[in-house]
Amino acid sequence: MTTGTATVSPFRQPKAVFAVAFACVVSFMGIGLVDPILPAISHDLDATPSQVTLLFTSYLVITALAMLITGWVSSRIGAKKTLIAGLALIVVFSALAGTSGSIGGIVGFRAGWGVGNALFIATSLAVIVASATGGFVGAIILYETALGLGIAVGPLLGGLLGEVSWRGPFFGVAVLMAIALIATVVLVEPVPKPARKTSLTEPLKALRHRGLLIMSLTALCYNWAFFTVLGYAPFPMGLGAIQLGLVFTGWGLLVAVFSVFGAPWLQRRLGIARTLYLNLALFAVVVLVIAIFTDSPPVLIVSVIVAGVFIGVNNTVTTQAVMSIAPVERPIASAAYGFVRFIGGGLAPFAAGKLVEATNVHVPFFLGAFALVVGIGVLSLARTELGEAERVQAASVPVAPAVAASP
Repeated sequence: MTTGTATVSPFRQPKAVFAVAFACVVSFMGIGLVDPILPAISHDLDATPSQVTLLFTSYLVITALAMLITGWVSSRIGAKKTLIAGLALIVVFSALAGTSGSIGGIVGFRAGWGVGNALFIATSLAVIVASATGGFVGAIILYETALGLGIAVGPLLGGLLGEVSWRGPFFGVAVLMAIALIATVVLVEPVPKPARKTSLTEPLKALRHRGLLIMSLTALCYNWAFFTVLGYAPFPMGLGAIQLGLVFTGWGLLVAVFSVFGAPWLQRRLGIARTLYLNLALFAVVVLVIAIFTDSPPVLIVSVIVAGVFIGVNNTVTTQAVMSIAPVERPIASAAYGFVRFIGGGLAPFAAGKLVEATNVHVPFFLGAFALVVGIGVLSLARTELGEAERVQAASVPVAPAVAASP
């Protein structure tokens, strides 16, 4: 008889892990949810595109800044209570955004939403990694699956509800997050508090480590291009809410598929470094096409959807690399990494709106392509660290018990 091994499936998990993953899906829906309703909000509230893109900026910049306090909070009240607090804040502020009558009010409530989002995102990854079976890599794949599904479903839900009213998507998130909150309270067991309490400055101090800083700066450049496309591309498309929802759902589905299947396949064949170099380069080409053909809706729509391939690959491979090479506890690494990358994602849409007002609609996307080229240059400084990440991940992949084969 012979024996063989099989890799443990990342989708065979305890109920508590799926409860957190479901909450992740809904949380990440909030990123793309507003895309289909941006033009409607601009029209109904008499706001300029640059004012409307502040919905992304306030949400993501506050998320970035709040990342710095997540470790401090969770090390004192525990991971489960931190998750619950984050979910509760999202429920409250998403509902308030739906009741607002001004663009300034929505932007402000999105900022409060961002605080809850930071508490939830940084802690949810740590909880999934700690609670999941199937090893560290499997936990990351499950997390990125939730991210991809949320990004895919968010625009569709936003388009369907936004066709009725731009307020609908905000109330929809409040209801779904309330369900996720109940599931977290019921199904997630309390995770033991860390042996020591984290200080407020630890995420910033963690960025002194070369590998974490380089990967975080690379992610900032990548997120600048990512959120330029996500935050401003809906305006030149000239589509209604449902049509925009379908476009970004197609984009999100590619994010999900390539997060779960494409990224591991490429990483096995090319390694982490070559996968990231190739992916960032191809993404830069797509954003360059968007920049050149912004005035052509068919080319713009197809290019935005195709961009989901490279966003999906980058999300999974970069997150795995960061968690592998960071020389600090994973919650601290997640907070430091999230702080830097969300700064880029938050500033990009607002900068895009201002650049269009000052120049033309092509310039923000040219800048996005350039940011990706800069990201490749930054990434090239981390050759040693990426090699170490590959060794760490290779050592962490579990195998299922040997199965007897027929003679």
